[in-house]
Amino acid sequence: MVKQLNRDAVAVQQIDGGIMSHLKSKAPLIKEISGVDPYKCMKCGKCSASCPSFHEMDIKPHQFVSYILNDNIEALTESQSLWKCLSCFACIERCPRDVQPGKLIDGVRQVVVRQKGNDYLSADDIPELLDPELPQQLLVSAFRRYRR
Repeated sequence: MVKQLNRDAVAVQQIDGGIMSHLKSKAPLIKEISGVDPYKCMKCGKCSASCPSFHEMDIKPHQFVSYILNDNIEALTESQSLWKCLSCFACIERCPRDVQPGKLIDGVRQVVVRQKGNDYLSADDIPELLDPELPQQLLVSAFRRYRR
């Protein structure tokens, strides 16, 4: 009986370790996708102060940087703040250290979309996801991302 309990405990530790290492391995990928060095952040909060979606977010832009530094990627992927960001890049303009939290947020979004695969979102789902209280999210984001 004791041997069975020990085997079960080892199996649970291996499963938990595998999940945690899978999530932690996303932090370097997010840094690579975004091209941002989050270690430059001095946590002044100017990025969050300039964010037009600040009051809608549960995790603020300056906190995104801390979550990535602490490898707390799971909390970011489950947060609604990930999708409340307008990609207006006001945070990037205000940052005195050029940390670019908006690009980190976009990197986390890309990781989530890649995990969910190609069938993550269809064109018919988009009108339901847009928040009528916020400015034209899709247009602002697309303009920033794809302009040449």
